[in-house]
Amino acid sequence: MFLRICWLYSELMNIYGDRGNVMALVERCRRRGIDVEVETRNLGERIEQGRYDIFFMGGGQDREQLAVAKDLCGKKGEIIRDEIENGASCLAICGGYQLFGKFYKPFEGDELPGIGVFDAYTIAGKKRMIGNVIARSQLGGRSGLLIGFENHSGETYLSENISPLGMVEIGNGNNGSDGKEGAIYRGAVGSYLHGSLLPKNPSISDFLIEKALLRKGSLLSFTPIDESIEENARAQAIERARKSH
Repeated sequence: MFLRICWLYSELMNIYGDRGNVMALVERCRRRGIDVEVETRNLGERIEQGRYDIFFMGGGQDREQLAVAKDLCGKKGEIIRDEIENGASCLAICGGYQLFGKFYKPFEGDELPGIGVFDAYTIAGKKRMIGNVIARSQLGGRSGLLIGFENHSGETYLSENISPLGMVEIGNGNNGSDGKEGAIYRGAVGSYLHGSLLPKNPSISDFLIEKALLRKGSLLSFTPIDESIEENARAQAIERARKSH
C-alpha cells in the first residue's frame, strides 16, 4: 500500500516544530509497512486532483498567512476542500487551522478568507494564550487525553454543526472561553497544539492514516504497532503539564 502526503506551505507555515507532525506520519506508516511519500506545495504551485491522501499545514505569522490566504483563494482551496469531502485526511495546526475555517480577521487590514473545511471563524484577540494544554478527546487514545503546547492570540469559534477535537482541562483552547480545543470534520483535524502534536498524540496520527487507507479501500493494511515508548513519553508529558499548572 502507498500513501502520499501533501505538506502545504512548508516554507512559510512551519513554526514551533510543526515539521515533526510530518515526520511522525511518515514513521508510523513505515512501521506498518505502508510506503509513504511527502511532497511540498508552496505559493503558486498547483495541486492535482486525486493525487494526495493526507494534507498537512502548520502555523505561521500574520504576514505569512496573508500570502497563503491569497494563494488558497480559488481553485487550489477548492481542490483541497473537495478532496477532504471525498475522504482525504488532513491536519491543520494554528494558522493553518484558522485558514481552514471560514475566515480570519486580523487586528489590521482586511478579513482573510479561509477555504471553509471547518464551519468556524477566527478573530484576532488581545490576549496571548500560551502554555501547556491537556484536553479530553475521542482521539486521545487509551487515556482519552491530548497533550500539547499552545501559543496564539487568535480566537476561534465553532458553529453548532462541528465538533471540537477536545474539551480543555488545562489551557485555553480555541478562544479561552468556551472550553473547546480544535475541530474535527470527516477526516480533517484542526488544532492550536504545537509541540509537535502528533509525536505526543499517536492516536491522531493513526486516525489520519486510517482515514487515508479507508479512502483507498485498503484498511486491512492498518496493523497495530508497539506504542510503549510513545505512551511512556505521553504519560510523562501529561504529568509535567499537570504539575506546572
